[in-house]
Amino acid sequence: METFVRKHQDSILGVLSCPDRVIFKGHLNLNYPKAVETLLARHGLLLKDFKAFAVQRSEELVAHAKQMAQRAGRPYEYLKSYKRKESYVKSLLEADPVTEGLVCILATLEASPSFKLKYGEGRPRLEHDKPRCLCLYFYFLDKKLGPIYVRLQTWLPYTVQVYVNGHAWLARKMDAHGIKHVAEDNAFLCVEDPKRAQRFADQWAKIPWPRQLDVFARRVNPMLATVLVGMGYYWVTDQFEYSTDIMFKDRSLLKRLYLKLLQHATLVFSAEDVLAFLGRKLHGHFLGEVLTDYKKRWPGARVKHRMKANWIKMYDKFGCVLRIETVLNDPYEFKVRRSGKRQGQEVTGWFPLPKSVAYLYRYIEIGQAANARYIEALAVVDDPAPTQDERAALARPIRSTNGKSNRGFNPFSPHDLQLFTALQRGEFHLMGFRNKDLRQHLFPTANTPVERHRQSARVSRLLQILHAHHLVAKIPRSRRWKVTAHGHKLMATTVLLSQQDLSVHERKVA
Repeated sequence: METFVRKHQDSILGVLSCPDRVIFKGHLNLNYPKAVETLLARHGLLLKDFKAFAVQRSEELVAHAKQMAQRAGRPYEYLKSYKRKESYVKSLLEADPVTEGLVCILATLEASPSFKLKYGEGRPRLEHDKPRCLCLYFYFLDKKLGPIYVRLQTWLPYTVQVYVNGHAWLARKMDAHGIKHVAEDNAFLCVEDPKRAQRFADQWAKIPWPRQLDVFARRVNPMLATVLVGMGYYWVTDQFEYSTDIMFKDRSLLKRLYLKLLQHATLVFSAEDVLAFLGRKLHGHFLGEVLTDYKKRWPGARVKHRMKANWIKMYDKFGCVLRIETVLNDPYEFKVRRSGKRQGQEVTGWFPLPKSVAYLYRYIEIGQAANARYIEALAVVDDPAPTQDERAALARPIRSTNGKSNRGFNPFSPHDLQLFTALQRGEFHLMGFRNKDLRQHLFPTANTPVERHRQSARVSRLLQILHAHHLVAKIPRSRRWKVTAHGHKLMATTVLLSQQDLSVHERKVA
């Protein structure tokens, strides 16, 4: 993202990347019927005793929660109707502040994966079900992690969910080391030493998360020391958000730029671009959809690019922070180098990324790379006025180093616009492109070898002209080309302006 930061360095206070909202889930080895049968047998119970056993355990968990709230002098409340829990807890803190420890416990009925006893031919059996059961939300102010909540399902299999915010953790880390900062909600408006703060943020994956999460699980689930003795939670990353915040000196500086960034991200970025940002490449075996969604919200707007269950989005925080955020809900779409089995043999290679918290470092790598690619792609966005002279020069003929005259480009020509649009494709940003790659997008209907040869020669001439205008450059010791920074700037601006003109014309016609 150096190009973007360098370009707007006079307006930027600093850049800071760290995890934002992260949801961990803990699973006991009770996620299938046979395991529950084994648990019942261990306590001398039959399958017919399942419901009585589950009801009694649920009552014990509720009683423990009420005692916990009473000892801490904090409220326990059953929510009969829907309430936005975060806002409700915030109002409780304003009315009755607490600096550390338990804030409150909220109980509510929610549909959760569990089991039911089914009768029929032969002996009764347990089957998977998703009934509405009581779930307890424990809200804490932790000394190191800041505001968190722990959700406990009071019905088998007693799944635990822990919510942590990386910005809240980093704020306490900076406070402990004397780094001054101004924070608003889950964003930093300015940081005294962004580089030092970034070094602290990079330590997130090194936190011993299984041990830390086990502490919370044992606080809310006393059965781990009684009925479930000998069992432990297996922790996974259920949702991971990684944000890159660019802090601007003044709201007016970001406001002028942000409108152009939104426009560029909505009109110019294609499905191939979105896949490229997330480190993927469009191919014939890709199953799913890639969508770009623009939505106005108070007090501004945001654009979200979704690839199946994962997405990358851009929005402004409080008018002076530009945030790019990658959200991973389905890590299996990505790869990690680890040991695994192939053709029955244990090998080390690139396998789908699991949800285990042991691979948090890879989540961070993916988020960092995706955000950096996205910001780098936005570096071409600028006020069109300074590029008018350069775009005018682009239309004039130019001589190459061998003295040959090369034509200029017409920004209103459909063929030149098609060429510029093709060169802005996301996959070309990753590894460059060959004559064949560009030809497939300009002339997709070549059927005979003669046609392909003729079109290949035509693309070669186009590359010579592009090179003479310094829009593309040859990658040394290869057959590949890459678009230069100058080329990105001029071609992206030309494409964007042409799309604006087209949209205005269409509105007038309508």
